[in-house]
Amino acid sequence: MRAIWKGSINFGLVYIPVSVYPATKEEKISFRQLRATDLSPIRYKKVAEADQKEVPADQIVKGFEYEKGKWVTLSDEDFEKVQIESTHSVEITDFVEQAQINPKFFYKPYFLEPQKGGEKAYALLHKALSTSGRVGVAKVAIQKREYLAAVKPDGLFLILELMHFAQEVLEPASLNSAEDKTVSPQELKMATALIDAMTTEWEPTKYKDQYQTALMQLIEEKAQKRAPAAKPPAPRVQPNVIDMVAVLQQSLQRASHQKKSSASRSAATKSTAALVKRKRRSVAA
Repeated sequence: MRAIWKGSINFGLVYIPVSVYPATKEEKISFRQLRATDLSPIRYKKVAEADQKEVPADQIVKGFEYEKGKWVTLSDEDFEKVQIESTHSVEITDFVEQAQINPKFFYKPYFLEPQKGGEKAYALLHKALSTSGRVGVAKVAIQKREYLAAVKPDGLFLILELMHFAQEVLEPASLNSAEDKTVSPQELKMATALIDAMTTEWEPTKYKDQYQTALMQLIEEKAQKRAPAAKPPAPRVQPNVIDMVAVLQQSLQRASHQKKSSASRSAATKSTAALVKRKRRSVAA
């Protein structure tokens, strides 16, 4: 894994040298545009609006339109001149209870790895944040952009989670919140019971991207010139619910049945695994 940034975490007089590594990756199938007649890949040319002529890469500059039709151009040297305090450091300015921060402010995590000489302070910060339930709020510049960020404990590591600035977070003022709808005590009780019945341990690996899987299957079938397998029609969307209590009751029964089936499968799997282990031990003996 390659570090995308190296610098330090600073708070008070504490200095912790760290490297930043990606903590997530995007699973995405990429496509090229082709000419239908011969499947020739299509290229994109950069042309000037003024005369529609193609522009070589060495003649392209970055510009900002500060008024209609008026531009300021910036060179690589100009960008290098923009040095801000957080360019080479994660400067923690505040510690905040994590529960106080709306989850929609967070959007991309990175691993923080301690560098030589920073292991003790790194371990101390990790332990202090884990014990206190707080996160460090900081600003950091990565790839020529400044971000708001949080330093958080995650397992054995600290993570740097980039955040949106307040002006980037939209408020749903014009959306319908359904707050005018009344909920009966019976409906609330059954909805809570349904949530309890569907509550389980968090297992992130059990959630799969079914669209990506189905799309890759279709691509493989077409590549092998096989007819795509017939798929059952998608279930129809349920019409407006009239009797919410009846729907909750049916859902609760279904959830209870699924939970029992899942528990039975899990017990059978464990039993089979134990039997295999016993057989292996007897063979070894």
